[in-house]
Amino acid sequence: MQGPRTSKYILAGLGAAGLVSWATMVQAEGTSPSTATTSGASVADGLSDGVAAGPAPAPIAANPPSPSPESSIVDAINGGKPIVEFRPRFENVDQANLLPAADAYTVRMHIGWETAAWRNLTGLVEYEVVQHVGTEHFNTTLNGKTQYPGVSDPDTAELNRAQLTWKPISQVQAVVGRQRILIDDQRFVGGANWRQDEQTFDAAKLDLTFGRLKATYIYLEKVNRVFAEAADWKSDSHLFNASYTLAEPLRIEGFVYALDFKQSPANSSLTYGGRFGGSTWVSLFKVGYDATYAHQTDYRNSPTHFALDFWEGDVAGTFDIYTAKLVYESLQGDGHKGFATPLTTLHPFGGWADVFLTTPAVGLRNLNESLSIKPRFKATYFFNPEFQVRHHNFWAEKTGASLGSEWDFQLTGNITANLTGLVKLADYLGPSPTLAPYFSRRKVWVGFEFKL
Repeated sequence: MQGPRTSKYILAGLGAAGLVSWATMVQAEGTSPSTATTSGASVADGLSDGVAAGPAPAPIAANPPSPSPESSIVDAINGGKPIVEFRPRFENVDQANLLPAADAYTVRMHIGWETAAWRNLTGLVEYEVVQHVGTEHFNTTLNGKTQYPGVSDPDTAELNRAQLTWKPISQVQAVVGRQRILIDDQRFVGGANWRQDEQTFDAAKLDLTFGRLKATYIYLEKVNRVFAEAADWKSDSHLFNASYTLAEPLRIEGFVYALDFKQSPANSSLTYGGRFGGSTWVSLFKVGYDATYAHQTDYRNSPTHFALDFWEGDVAGTFDIYTAKLVYESLQGDGHKGFATPLTTLHPFGGWADVFLTTPAVGLRNLNESLSIKPRFKATYFFNPEFQVRHHNFWAEKTGASLGSEWDFQLTGNITANLTGLVKLADYLGPSPTLAPYFSRRKVWVGFEFKL
């Protein structure tokens, strides 16, 4: 039987193990006592984007030389690219039921390497470090500082991604190891990348494309959640998603997500449903729409029986630099449990104040309107700006009682080609000062993100 620490790294270490295996095999095949290789030879790496690794090809001679030998794992590694990301952020939370406000200064760094292609294989290894700066005047959910409002960014240092990707033809791609998994708009499965500790998955993923038909199957062995390694979940879950695009105005999709979590049986569930949407031009306006239905029941080791529905519909219109959007969501609750989406974050959907990261037992209805503006403004150190404003009204799905309202504001822009800045505000007004857990709160963020 494997020890608890051994199983934690089985899939996560596949990327590194694969690289070692490649190197060993090529060392054995690439040379022999009677065969010498020419060092420094220029060899194309076979990348689909046409970028070649290594030095530029030599000029064509009058008598062309023999074809270059097949590229090696060393060429693929040297022809790869670094992953360097740096994200410092300040978050302030002022919550009605807690007297001291939370002030969180945190920094996230991703550093890694992605190889070029070799025999239709690419490798990627990425490490993540999250560290607070100064005194921890906030509740990470792990540090015991419950006198402060929550800011779920605990310190961590862990392997964020370690994956092998095999793409023998353009219609087939398989990825195994610790990886990002983002399905559609991430309403059911995503990376929860708003938090500093990104959510990734130890998984095997297969993508198939047949013309307008696309299908994805995923087996999840572990969920590396946003609360550092101590709060990760072992999983025995299966995800299936397929879509068919008839034309730009209509795309049809079906999905089945069978989730089984060892550390969180209450979140084990079977969710299946469908979605359709598209976009079209009406004079000078681009109009888009989406509609989703899902049904969720208990599955495998779930301790309770439930049957819950999810409905969502949205319509958006874009004219010039303006985009307006109207969204309505209904997540059913039966009085004991609400419709759950444990593999994503509700931050982009349920209000930026994060009051509804768990659907209430009475369910949730969310009507929200938003406006996005992309001004044609460009200065030396501020360009590509975007301003967003959004308003939410929340009700209990089961009783119709008000669960409060919220205003969200955000301004983003580029400082350089690699550096962006963000200022963000969420102001949630609860239905009553004493109605737990719907306490009024205001959150402010100032952050920067550098990507090489």
